[in-house]
Amino acid sequence: MSPRGPVRGVVRHFDASEGLGEIELDDGRVVSFHATQLGDGSRSIAIGAAVTAELVAWHRGQLEATSVTVA
Repeated sequence: MSPRGPVRGVVRHFDASEGLGEIELDDGRVVSFHATQLGDGSRSIAIGAAVTAELVAWHRGQLEATSVTVA
């Protein structure tokens, strides 16, 4: 079950050439995101950045982060 409203976490991985990254949420779960979901329009984010995001169901029930913004 996904939480309602924004969640908080830290960027633990980001590959700028692929545009793919992972966020470790405060509750310990890890979710993926794509650079197109960065709220400020940039295509890159620093590893270790504290972020907030919305979670949506993605491929095969996995969660994906959208609307990722630096907290």
